[in-house]
Amino acid sequence: MAKAVETAYSVIRSGIVSGEFARGDRLREAELAERIGVSRTPIREALRRLDSEGLVDFVPNRGASVTAWSERELDDLYEARALLESYVAKLAAARITAEQLTALRELAAEMNVLAGEGPGGPAADRLTELNGEFHLTITRAGGNAQIEVLIRGFIDVPLVHRTFRQYAPERLRASMFHHDELIAALAAGDGEWAESVMRSHILAARTTVHSLGMSEDR
Repeated sequence: MAKAVETAYSVIRSGIVSGEFARGDRLREAELAERIGVSRTPIREALRRLDSEGLVDFVPNRGASVTAWSERELDDLYEARALLESYVAKLAAARITAEQLTALRELAAEMNVLAGEGPGGPAADRLTELNGEFHLTITRAGGNAQIEVLIRGFIDVPLVHRTFRQYAPERLRASMFHHDELIAALAAGDGEWAESVMRSHILAARTTVHSLGMSEDR
């Protein structure tokens, strides 16, 4: 049962993040069960898990759909990210390993190359994925497993919205600069610097998402 739930969760989450299941799409248990090759029970459990992460709106006996965020909900989400991720960045400054710093530098280098290609296209989607891994690496370095669970769900939202597809070139450059500054702060072990840069980075992303009109009124 546990393996079936994990399989269902992975397939459905991948479909949401890739855009195969668009915002607001109904997720029908019977269709998903047939497609994935499991019974409806693990599908239901997977949908509940995705609901807890904010990727799915699941109402028992009524069905599930891919979450379509309102402007207020996105605002709240980015404020939560700013609070949690800035705190984690401060923790990470004291706990990050050499291996994690190397991973961050490699991710940043690849993102800088992709950002140079400009917004739009498959490169932008890859940039969004790398950005999520960058933030999760810092979160893991913070060493708080409970906060990591929360942040992982938050980070999935820009993935679903495929945010970097519509970034203006100047916003891409600013975002990449923040990444480089975060690495510098973490390498220096300066928690206050890392905390400040991370908060600015998240709130700048919130402003960009609003300007792109990526929320939906509900």
